[in-house]
Amino acid sequence: MERVERSLNVHLDRTMMVRKRRTISVASDKDTWVRVEVRSPEKITGQGWNGTETSSMLHGVARPEWRQSVSWNDSDQDRMWRADETDFVSDHPVKPGGILTTYPDLSEKWWATLRSSLTALSKNSTTRRATPHTEKITQARIDLTISRVFGGKIDTVVEQWSASHADLNWANLTAPECILLDWEDWGMAPSGLDPANLWVNSLAIPDLANRVHQEYREELESKTGKIMTLFLCADIVSAPASYSGPLHDPARQAVERLVKDLQL
Repeated sequence: MERVERSLNVHLDRTMMVRKRRTISVASDKDTWVRVEVRSPEKITGQGWNGTETSSMLHGVARPEWRQSVSWNDSDQDRMWRADETDFVSDHPVKPGGILTTYPDLSEKWWATLRSSLTALSKNSTTRRATPHTEKITQARIDLTISRVFGGKIDTVVEQWSASHADLNWANLTAPECILLDWEDWGMAPSGLDPANLWVNSLAIPDLANRVHQEYREELESKTGKIMTLFLCADIVSAPASYSGPLHDPARQAVERLVKDLQL
């Protein structure tokens, strides 16, 4: 943290520290937010790990503005470190962690902002490939994930790709103002990945899942959207019910329909 402070010329308020699996995020004395991330060297792909920085090229998307960054190699620990400074967002995530089980208070303006942001995002073209869970999303990865859980008699050929956030869940969306957080994984992905991700993460609340489906019916009912939904459901239904909790049963019900629609 001291190295980050020196490099970015900020003072970090350690009383406002948010810890996740491989990140620490802290408010600074310059009304900014600093996110510090650690990865092993093999997770630094050819496109780099500068997703937050490169997201500054995206226009019409509600996101924190990127200001500066610093990265370094810790050879003693065999780790790579990176810190990104962005504008401070005062609104909180809809669900900071865990599974959302209560219908959130979201205005019509909120839904309109999300819609316009995802539309603007999808119109971009980039050499970046989206990296859900730090792994590049490829046709081979999609085929393997779906066939491993549901068998090989399913049409998993993705025909449409577009720029995507790739980690769109309720922890990365704020309210009451809609801001999309955490851009480290964005890039080209099968069209419909973002709506599918949000829909799957809403399954514990049927009315909310229905609202997401209503907003993104065209994307979710497309062939690629169905493939992405099945791809995301694969992890849920293959895990013990105690792990996926209230998402497990509705995901399994959705899988039955999706497999039928995509069978060869």
